[in-house]
Amino acid sequence: AYLLINYSKKILDDSIEAPRNVGAKQITRDAKLPWYFASGFLMFWGLLFFAVVLPYFYRLPTALTVEDAGKNVFIAERAYNNLYTLSNIGVKLSGTDKNEVEAVNFLLSELAKIKENLQTDLFDMEIDLSKASGLFVIKTFHRVYQGVQNIAVKLSPKSSTIDSYLLINSHFDSESGPGAGDAGFMIVTMMEVLRVIATSKQPIEHPIVFLFNAAEEGGLQASHGFITTHRWAPFCKAVINLDAGGSGGRDILFQTGPDHPWLAKYYKKYIKHPFATTMAEELFQAGLIPSDTDFRQFKTYAKIPGLDMAQCINGFVYHTRYDTIDVIPRESLQNTGENLLGLVRGLANATELNDTEAHKTGHAIFFDFLGIFFFHYSESTGKYLNFGVGGAVLILIFISMWRMAAVSKVSVYLVINWFILVTVIQVISVVLAIALPIIVVNTMDSFGLSLTYYSSPVLIVGLYVCPSLIGLSLPLTIYYSLQCNNKVSAPYHLQLALHGQAVILAVLSIVVTYLGYRSAYIFVIPLVFYVAALVLNLMTIMHDLGYAWTGLLKISQVLPFLYSSYLIYTFIVVLIPMAGRSGSNSNQDLYIAVLSGLGTVLSFGFLVPLINTFRRPSLVIVALLAMTAFTVFLANSTQIGFPYRPKTNCQRISYLDVRNIYYDYDGTVSKDESGYLMLFEDRRREQPLLGTNVNLTNMVSLKSACDKHMMCGMPLYDNRFVTQRYESSWIPRSEPIEPPIPTTLVLLSKTVLNATTVRFEFSLAGPTIMRLFIKAEEDVTISNWSFLRTYLENPPPAPIPHQIYLKYFTDDTPFKFFFEFFKTNGDFKVPLFELGVSSHFTAYKVDAKSKEFESSFPYFSCVDHWPAFYQRYYF
Repeated sequence: AYLLINYSKKILDDSIEAPRNVGAKQITRDAKLPWYFASGFLMFWGLLFFAVVLPYFYRLPTALTVEDAGKNVFIAERAYNNLYTLSNIGVKLSGTDKNEVEAVNFLLSELAKIKENLQTDLFDMEIDLSKASGLFVIKTFHRVYQGVQNIAVKLSPKSSTIDSYLLINSHFDSESGPGAGDAGFMIVTMMEVLRVIATSKQPIEHPIVFLFNAAEEGGLQASHGFITTHRWAPFCKAVINLDAGGSGGRDILFQTGPDHPWLAKYYKKYIKHPFATTMAEELFQAGLIPSDTDFRQFKTYAKIPGLDMAQCINGFVYHTRYDTIDVIPRESLQNTGENLLGLVRGLANATELNDTEAHKTGHAIFFDFLGIFFFHYSESTGKYLNFGVGGAVLILIFISMWRMAAVSKVSVYLVINWFILVTVIQVISVVLAIALPIIVVNTMDSFGLSLTYYSSPVLIVGLYVCPSLIGLSLPLTIYYSLQCNNKVSAPYHLQLALHGQAVILAVLSIVVTYLGYRSAYIFVIPLVFYVAALVLNLMTIMHDLGYAWTGLLKISQVLPFLYSSYLIYTFIVVLIPMAGRSGSNSNQDLYIAVLSGLGTVLSFGFLVPLINTFRRPSLVIVALLAMTAFTVFLANSTQIGFPYRPKTNCQRISYLDVRNIYYDYDGTVSKDESGYLMLFEDRRREQPLLGTNVNLTNMVSLKSACDKHMMCGMPLYDNRFVTQRYESSWIPRSEPIEPPIPTTLVLLSKTVLNATTVRFEFSLAGPTIMRLFIKAEEDVTISNWSFLRTYLENPPPAPIPHQIYLKYFTDDTPFKFFFEFFKTNGDFKVPLFELGVSSHFTAYKVDAKSKEFESSFPYFSCVDHWPAFYQRYYF
């Protein structure tokens, strides 16, 4: 600051010595460009996005073939062939023969082939098929499982005695489809990486455990079984977890550590095609992404650090019957394979594995730039950087205002007053840039027109980006058209507005950093480059030559524009498919709109005000308004705005073919009903089905049943059904639904333990998936049970009862469990508790009537349903 002030003083002294000509030269310097250049200015940045960001976002390496096999590299063709066989097995529901027998046998066969070609002079290889049983709690759900399978392969240096292993994990079970992307893609990638390492002459220091787990979908049971019971688990010191929320793109790093920044260092060194951001990690861990991964189990039950990576593009086919190999290019396998191979080799030789606790030094901040460069630094470094840049902004802005005052021959106090005014206007602009897209969302949602961009994402530009640009430009444009201050020139006024934008970003970065969010770096990046341009302008006379300073500013914002638009586009690509499966109780368009507004502010915050360097800038706003209006017309009045397309962007509908039987305390049946429990998975609910062949005449809301009965008196399946139970619907049918196999609950004993406590023991047999809902009467307390005490001591929030999720895998021995109840008066001859038993026959065919109902859904629907049986008891 001292050097800049003195340097500025010298420049000012030189310029003041020469009389300032306020005539022709000043008019030339301050003259605005013709209005038609303004459209070209904005088009340049749009073209930059389409010409640079999009190609790099979707860029994939050339897929290698078996002809390249001798080069000790990842071969996409071999992985693709394995994926073809694995996905053709079909839907690999855990607990079914396709998963527990066919898929397991295929994997064991391929692993045996790798072992046959093992470099026996360098490695030992052990293949272990294990089974485990256990129980754990996730959020409000208590999970119990029996006989889950894992295939674990340990590749060790020859005769190694090292007891620190690297764990690589993914799952081969699937849900609703063949699971080519989720996560057969990662399974065959792991297998090819294992083959390359095991058959090469490149040594490793630490043993590597490749875990092919058979049960991630619906519970994360297999990873829990391995990490809590397997003999190799205690020696696993770091993990690379691989999963998918999409199919056929680049793999993104979205979780690290925790508290182990050295992992990001290895990612940088060994990954060929980086794709990562701290912002994804914080959004995922905040629960804004409706998914979970096995990474949770490794962190929770083994406290081991690691990297969580996943496929994230084309989430439209995720958990549908269209998750097939057809949508996966071999280049995508090559991309992930090269990344994983390099990372595994790097971490398998990491000295940090010997004592990971010694390297537990806080979180890391990490991000890539267009998949070309990867940056990472510690959280503490990030704090210093963010606070430092914020402080530098304030100092440089003061120097700039001091220069303005000296050149304009006015007091600094006057310039500061103008600065405060334009900063307030800039704050209004930023607020409008976020608010206007939200207004568009709420207006369209009120007319039932949400998700119009679902199949045509380009509509986001007109629906949200253009209104955001209007909000960002309108207040300043009005201000500059009205203000007529002759003491401080128009170029200085414009520069003050950009200083105001810099102060806004500086305050945001400081506040977000203070709150502990590492994602504050997204505000610092455009700020750093603005500071760089401002320094260069201050060190030259360009700062005071009319609009000359805008040249350096525009150049300085190219890289921040590329990064900010790349980052926000990443999240939009990931979140758009999720909007189609996040439930009808929230408007997911809001997230897309806010992201679009944030992206506009970050990408254009220092650029949009520059339209005031052109004549008639209002024409730009009019053009943006016209584009918004035209896009709204397309979205509302043409097929372009219809959200769904067959195979690629279908409407997700889950429902259960339900039979409910309610038993009263005396054993009599008070209700026996059949029907369809409907869960519409997006905001539009049943609206797109109106006028089709689907008969929704008798459909009613489930809300009244939920207010009256425990868990609505329905066999609610998972978190989706539980959290959206009030938005679910019921369609009764006259023909009873017959459960494919019986579900048998047997009261083994009722024992009075003392004057205030009674014990009930049960046995339960049925299909592979069952649920228990338990709710004690008001004057009764559950004092003990055979499940985890921690769940009993920390019950789920009211009014959700205790939920026990039971799952068979290869062991169908009846579940045996007990409950103990405490009652002060010791009267145990009245109802003490309500017990709901729901059975889900996910692997069984539905009856003819249900098939007829399924076939009535239109071509754009993805329907997922199965028989379910619910029995309500009082004891």
